[in-house]
Amino acid sequence: MQIKNLFQVMFYTALLCIMFLATTTIKIEAVESMWDKSNHFIAFFVLYVLLSLAYKELSAKVKITLLLAFAVFIEVVQYFIPGRFFSLMDVVADGIGIAIGIALYGFYRNKTTKVSS
Repeated sequence: MQIKNLFQVMFYTALLCIMFLATTTIKIEAVESMWDKSNHFIAFFVLYVLLSLAYKELSAKVKITLLLAFAVFIEVVQYFIPGRFFSLMDVVADGIGIAIGIALYGFYRNKTTKVSS
């Protein structure tokens, strides 16, 4: 398996796990014990990095658009789930995770480019 394919599998696995955690009504202790915004931040940071590693040909603008659309989609779905609700602040936390992902992935890419040069 090529490394790109491995990152694609990791990205879609993370995406499915995040979708499950965002839409389940099951109380999961490990998730419930953390600050909600940190969950969002970490999830979208990881998604951005994995998406970047899996699909290097996509521009940052496309990746940001896709992930923010997913963030809003999750919040809209949560609006219709009993005990869950739409939160614009969750989308903001997602956006911050994406922004940090952009910065750290850019740093990583620059470091690996300099090493291979």
